[in-house]
Amino acid sequence: MPQQSSSIPSHRSRGFTLIEMSVVLVIIALIVGALTVGRDVYRSAAAERLSHDFVQGWILTYDQFVAGVGVVPGDDFDNPSGRVNNGLNNFLCDDPLLNAMLARGVTLPAGRAEGQHDRAVYQDGQGLPHEVRACFGAVTWSEPHGSVGNYQSLPRNVLRLQGLTPELATLLDAKIDGRVDARHGSFREAGQQASGTATGAPWSRQSDETMNGFANKDGQVAEVIGYLRMSR
Repeated sequence: MPQQSSSIPSHRSRGFTLIEMSVVLVIIALIVGALTVGRDVYRSAAAERLSHDFVQGWILTYDQFVAGVGVVPGDDFDNPSGRVNNGLNNFLCDDPLLNAMLARGVTLPAGRAEGQHDRAVYQDGQGLPHEVRACFGAVTWSEPHGSVGNYQSLPRNVLRLQGLTPELATLLDAKIDGRVDARHGSFREAGQQASGTATGAPWSRQSDETMNGFANKDGQVAEVIGYLRMSR
């Protein structure tokens, strides 16, 4: 009997070709890029909401208080100094701040929750939560005086914003002043607001620094404090 030949498959199993691998890598790159862009858009939108709803909300609250009462919060009505809490570096925060506004019938910004109108929550670049906290006070503030390159320090009332990531601080700085400079403009970093030099400066922390001071991407991003000068 003639021996039957074994059938041989017309197609053999094989791995990916270079073209197929290239297509897969391109698709992965597009997905990663879309996720990154989406994350950046989300963070920018969150910063915009915080700037509009929280920061601008507290500016309006402060202005309403001054317009209605005639003095800045915490000042002596009979002998006003023009400084919040009637002194330098004497910040009005937490319940005393909220109560001072409510006692004068001033509407508070929404904030984080009822009783926490002075706080707002957002996420850093790692997706970890941060809380920004609003206070008012008077600090020394450097301003041009007399001639180019000459500065003097004067007491100025500010909105203090604690708990800002470097990314959020620079976004707010660019939005408020039109440029990023921690030493000049209406929005400055705490500790640099009284500098008597014309040379600008970056914010002291970077977005790749964590709370423990090391540059890595495993922990909560470092925070800075910003001062926003008030109009009165």
